[in-house]
Amino acid sequence: MDRTYGKLTVYFENPFWVGVFERISNGKLSVCKVTFGAEPKDYEVWVFILKHYYELSFSSPIENVVKQTADNPKRRQRNARKQLQNFGVGTKSQQALQMQREEKKARRKQISKEQREARQQRKFNQKQQRRKERHRGH
Repeated sequence: MDRTYGKLTVYFENPFWVGVFERISNGKLSVCKVTFGAEPKDYEVWVFILKHYYELSFSSPIENVVKQTADNPKRRQRNARKQLQNFGVGTKSQQALQMQREEKKARRKQISKEQREARQQRKFNQKQQRRKERHRGH
């Protein structure tokens, strides 16, 4: 049976509040970073999740080991308190965000290269057309 876990970490990264969505599905971790701006209230975060979760662009999944947590409520409360004290994002999430940035950068470079080549080809064709027009009568 496939299990999907989700986690949102909201922290202050000067000068904005940032949220990192982590999604673990089939043992693979993918993340997405969202900048909130001013400090979001709980209900604002909830509304954002409800409206925009499916619009988020998660990074490509990386291998992750999912640890089974105990169902003891006291242990869960202890773990939640520990996670609240840990500020920032886990290293796996940081690696996934870095990979996402690199993929976007490569995609952007590829698109700009194609646009540049198309622009050069268009200029070349225009120049050839002008040459043909000038030498039309001879």
